[in-house]
Amino acid sequence: MKAIYSDIADQLLQLEAELRRMDLWRSEPPSPEALASTEPFCVDTLTLPEWLQFVFIPRMGQLVRTEQPLPQQCGIAPIAEEFFKETGGAGALIELLEAIDTRLQQG
Repeated sequence: MKAIYSDIADQLLQLEAELRRMDLWRSEPPSPEALASTEPFCVDTLTLPEWLQFVFIPRMGQLVRTEQPLPQQCGIAPIAEEFFKETGGAGALIELLEAIDTRLQQG
């Protein structure tokens, strides 16, 4: 397995742990209709933490497990900054998303 797959797998585990630490991890998945959104980040049907849990982590995990080509960037950190600007307390989460984006850009 190439180093990038191992690195991204570790970062996805850290991302899950951070979402759990922030008490943003849901036990019930969204409806199939909500997951079928065609909007970027499912902004019309999911919160950012829901999208990370139910869309991003599973899709990236599948790419890693099957060693499929990974996106060259995600650009999620700026969205997270905007999403959490009112509530704050998401510095570690945003840093993790920045690290994932940086690693993907490095290839």
